[in-house]
Amino acid sequence: MPLVDANVILRYLLNDHPVMSQEAREIILSGAETTPEILAEVVYVLRGVYKVDRPSIAAALESFLQEITIAQKPAIRYACRLFGTRSLDFVDCLLAGYHHMDGIEVITFDEKLGKALLNDPLSPPPAEEP
Repeated sequence: MPLVDANVILRYLLNDHPVMSQEAREIILSGAETTPEILAEVVYVLRGVYKVDRPSIAAALESFLQEITIAQKPAIRYACRLFGTRSLDFVDCLLAGYHHMDGIEVITFDEKLGKALLNDPLSPPPAEEP
């Protein structure tokens, strides 16, 4: 199974080049894989170069995850949802996903990430007793 890089994923998501976008689509839909590091680069480019807002990036990546093979998919999905709703960097969202979905201990000095690790930001608050 081929490993696709950020450029292939960007052409797939943006559909901005007639030939390359179609080729990216064919490659991805025929079975491809990627890595969390590559997704982090995709997020960086979408935010920095294309000025795409966080919720749109999160939605696009969550949809894309249905088309691609990637390790630790539940943690990556978590990271996408968190990125769309919080002001954490995508890599910090990945770390929170690994912690909350895979039970991996994450050590940090970053206060915002520390809060996201301590209390699951995507978990609904406990119901109050009547």
